[in-house]
Order: sequence, then structure tokens, then C-alpha cells
Amino acid sequence: MTRRFDHPPTLDEIEALARAAMDALPAPFAQHVQGVVLMVEDIADEALLDALGIDHPLDLTGVYEGIPIGERGSDVSGSMPDRIRLFRRAILDEWIEEGEALEHLVRHVLVHEVGHHFGLSDADMHALEGQQ
Repeated sequence: MTRRFDHPPTLDEIEALARAAMDALPAPFAQHVQGVVLMVEDIADEALLDALGIDHPLDLTGVYEGIPIGERGSDVSGSMPDRIRLFRRAILDEWIEEGEALEHLVRHVLVHEVGHHFGLSDADMHALEGQQ
């Protein structure tokens, strides 16, 4: 994707990066995220921030909302589809502060939320990242 630098990346540009990262997931994981809805929004809403105990919207780059695969029973029918929401302004804020490639950062945030879809905790994911 060719990116212009005369404006911040748009919602659509961040979504394109996230979709590319999702499409690049290895086969065993990719088949389990096919039904997950991917959304990119500017910032998290107040209700979500309050529910998570987060004070500032730029402190939340993404969230997984749904029932992790390992916790599903037969009563999933009729529930809302699982979704991953990424928050553009928080991602851009971290991108500016950290200086890493935007593609890498978006992939990192997406993979982190996919980890929650598989039932991994933040501590589990940090431990896995530490092994790489």
C-alpha cells in the first residue's frame, strides 16, 4: 500500500493494514478468526473505557469483544458475533511515541486481540512475546 505523508493514516488505511495482518495469520489460527468482525474506530467510547477502567481513550489501542474459543458452549447461538475493535488515534499516538513501523504496530495490536479470542490473558501473551 502506498501511503501519503501529508495526512495521518485514515480509518480505512488502518483497517487495510489490520486486514492484511489478519489474512497473514497462520492456517491453524486463520480458520478460527474467519467469523470475527474487524472494526477500526477513531477512539474508544466512554462506555467501553468505563467498563475496562481506563481513564483516557488514547490508552486503549484495541479490544476483543466476544466469547473466547475455549469458553464456548452450545448456547452461543443468538449471541452477537465476536469482534475486534482497533482504535486509530490510540494506535497513531503509540506509533508517534514508539517510532516503530505502523504496519508492525497494527499487526501487534491485532495479534494481541486475536490472542484474547483464543482465551489468552495479557500475562500469557507477554510471556509468549518474551520467548521470541
